[in-house]
Amino acid sequence: MTEELRPERRPNSPLFSSGPCAKRPGWSPQVLENAFLGRSHRAAEGKARLKAVIDEHRALLGIPDDYKIGIVPGSDTGAVEMALWSLLGARPSTILAWESFGSGWATDVVKQLKLADAEVVTAGYGELPDLNATDWNRDVVFTWNGTTSGVRVPNGDWIADDREGLAICDATSAVFAMEMPWEKLDVVTWSWQKVLGSEAAHGMLVLSPRAVERLENYTPAWPLPKVFRMTKGGKLIDGIFKGETINTPSMLAVEDVLDALTWAKSIGGQEGMIARTTANAKVISDFVEQSDWLDYLATNPEIRSPSSVCLKITDDWFAGLSDDDQAKAAKQLVSILAGEGAALDIGAYRDAPAGLRIWAGATVEADDLTALMPWLDWGYAELKKNFQK
Repeated sequence: MTEELRPERRPNSPLFSSGPCAKRPGWSPQVLENAFLGRSHRAAEGKARLKAVIDEHRALLGIPDDYKIGIVPGSDTGAVEMALWSLLGARPSTILAWESFGSGWATDVVKQLKLADAEVVTAGYGELPDLNATDWNRDVVFTWNGTTSGVRVPNGDWIADDREGLAICDATSAVFAMEMPWEKLDVVTWSWQKVLGSEAAHGMLVLSPRAVERLENYTPAWPLPKVFRMTKGGKLIDGIFKGETINTPSMLAVEDVLDALTWAKSIGGQEGMIARTTANAKVISDFVEQSDWLDYLATNPEIRSPSSVCLKITDDWFAGLSDDDQAKAAKQLVSILAGEGAALDIGAYRDAPAGLRIWAGATVEADDLTALMPWLDWGYAELKKNFQK
């Protein structure tokens, strides 16, 4: 491709990472000036700010009043691990895995917890297993939105209302980007650094009354580390769900997520966040629809993620390369775009098929995605012309 066809306009922000994700529009370090620093998080004002994070999440997301919401350590991973180690083992379990994180939870259940009656149901990248075949007499662990595959469950219709088991859902790149049917879910986890674009290291854990009942009436056969313990003397430690965190949180991160929640509220709350994500996803889908070299990893439009958009290169030239050379070529394309200041951190996840992964969550501006699309064509042409095996 000749130099004069290089796009004239670059995105104002080239930040399209799938985690940590872009900060909200207009963010600056000045929003942290009033952070509650140098004081105990257990002081009245510290606890009030932590509780405000919980209360704002409940209000913005429409989480039922009888569901518990806690701030826990270790980001989404910590929240999921708390649930797995604390709740599983009371019933047979099923782990649904169609991308890297779901596969990780399967490894934990089978190889670490070593549950005797645990089944793993898998599907390849870009696909879903037969959700309607799920046995809800069992506890079921699944990701709502596959951040590394660009595949989401289309809805909660496949989750039984009269389930005996628990529905344990890793929803870290779904919450605030998609509707969550809370009444269908018993455990939901996510992290601040995804759709809210806030800081990492803290996770959110939501428990239904059924999950609380399990916690209070079941003791796992294995020891639990302190950061996983949610009960004492057979009763839920209710303070965890009122802002009294298990370990010391970053009050700087708390200030940042409060700012993100305030911004979310200002644009219409959950509906506004979903609308921005949907508009962003459409920019990409319009481009992909007319592209002769790029397509979605998920071929079924009903299961495509609007937030973590995973794309594959379909050109015959690329398909003729070995797997190793496809990976090298995709990395070179990512490097070309980064070198031009057009896009940063848009390579496919390390375990996923070679390709691109573009974050389209609410903190990304549609105008920046519009500016990025011509750069994808330009960068791919440059790659074909200069690829070195």
